[in-house]
Amino acid sequence: MRFFKKKTTNKSNATNPSQNQAVDPNQKDALKINLQENIQTLKGALGESADVVFREIQIGKEGIIKAGIIYTDGLTDTTALQDFILETLMLDINSYNLEKKVAPGKNLITVLKEFAMAVGEIKEVTTFDVLFTSLLSGDTILLVDGYAQALAISNKQWVERGVTEPMAQTVVRGPREGFSENLRVNTALVRRKLKDPNLWVESKTIGTRTKTNVAMMYINGVVDDKIVKEVHLRLNRIDIDGILESGNIEELIEDAAYSPFPTVFNTERPDVVAAALLEGRIAILVDGTPFVLIVPALFVQFFQSAEDYYQRADIASFIRLLRFVSFGIALLAPSFFIAITTFHQAMLPPALLINLTAQREGVPFPAFFEAMLMEFTFEILREAGVRMPRSIGSAMSIVGAFVIGTAAVEAGVISAAMVIVVSITAIASFVSPTYDIAIAVRLLRFGFMGIAAMFGLFGITVGLIALILHLCSIRSFGIPYMSPIAPFNISDQEDTFIRLPRWKMITRPRLINQQNKVRQQNSTAAKPMPPKNGV
Repeated sequence: MRFFKKKTTNKSNATNPSQNQAVDPNQKDALKINLQENIQTLKGALGESADVVFREIQIGKEGIIKAGIIYTDGLTDTTALQDFILETLMLDINSYNLEKKVAPGKNLITVLKEFAMAVGEIKEVTTFDVLFTSLLSGDTILLVDGYAQALAISNKQWVERGVTEPMAQTVVRGPREGFSENLRVNTALVRRKLKDPNLWVESKTIGTRTKTNVAMMYINGVVDDKIVKEVHLRLNRIDIDGILESGNIEELIEDAAYSPFPTVFNTERPDVVAAALLEGRIAILVDGTPFVLIVPALFVQFFQSAEDYYQRADIASFIRLLRFVSFGIALLAPSFFIAITTFHQAMLPPALLINLTAQREGVPFPAFFEAMLMEFTFEILREAGVRMPRSIGSAMSIVGAFVIGTAAVEAGVISAAMVIVVSITAIASFVSPTYDIAIAVRLLRFGFMGIAAMFGLFGITVGLIALILHLCSIRSFGIPYMSPIAPFNISDQEDTFIRLPRWKMITRPRLINQQNKVRQQNSTAAKPMPPKNGV
């Protein structure tokens, strides 16, 4: 299936005629002058759908003008339709003296839009393509007999989930609000935190059938214009029938499609998006999902949590270092155990070697098979816990792992030391604040276990070198994935492995932001003052 639009050099074909609302008499998609022809065309295209309501009314003095109201039941605010549209057209319209307002150069549609409709957003529609998009998005369509135009009146309303606490990215200290499935609610949550006129929002429609609304948010003057152009280019070239979640767009715009490491960051927290925008990044919001994409995304960004910036710098630095250590444990602990017990027993103290040998005396399988069996079992339990109801999912995972591990040791299938190693590895994998990087570790762990069983510590060393080279070769929207570690930037180390105090974090990330690099002009102004006279 083709997911991207073909490039063309013909300038005359660069504009899609379906996106042009100018009246073109030769255009097959244009609305007809006759009201009944338009209604029949709509009913035929919609297949007489039961949720689309058609109502014909008469407006004007003595009801001499025929009109039609079309709306989608369940997506339209019927109360506003009754109070501000039908009542205005059928009862109050005689007081507007429309005949006098229809001056030369204006038609009835324009007069209704400017003088009669007490609704915030109204747009004129001249093609069926735009009309269908507005109708199926919840707008009310007004057709008037004798005019090849229609009014799309915005009165959307549907049942939606409100602003609740984020489920995937929880914090001990920080805001408790998270994004919802409504695009305008999500943009408003970000606007609430960044009251800057330079915060620009650009909208796009992606998906030939779903016509999903997608918004780009960035701070003009802070973001790099090259990154903005690149994001525009990648979004504009998407040609697919439907976008149902931001993950669909992430897969179509990411750099390293075959890498286990994500090059697009996602979050359901408005404060994380606001902080990313202040650094010069771009947020991509998709209607229908609470997860917002942030680009460019770097490796160190997946180890940073919103809570790091709400606590003291020393506590936040310790927790962040703990995440990096846990990443190494989750990635290499089973492979190190396999390599040492299989090839490098001399590295163990004699007492520990004797205990491990005694434990493995009745185990019929090698260490590699033990580790693979336990890892696969734990992955099955973890996935089952995710799919089970939340009230019993976590309990089932913990009890299942405990019962299976204990029974396996008592049956002599698995050694007790292997159960300890796999348990520590599983706990360390949960320390990561982002789910995407944890999945990458889970996948790579099996590869390192395999090379450890074949080549020992030498294989692990070669695997680490290959992994580092792979990470250094990845880019995210033109930015090196491992920056500011490689290429090394001393000024950006203030927020990499540790976080310096706020009053020392003067500049934005260098490679991401090429303009407006300074965050605060006077760093000493916010520096805590020493006590005076013992106070």
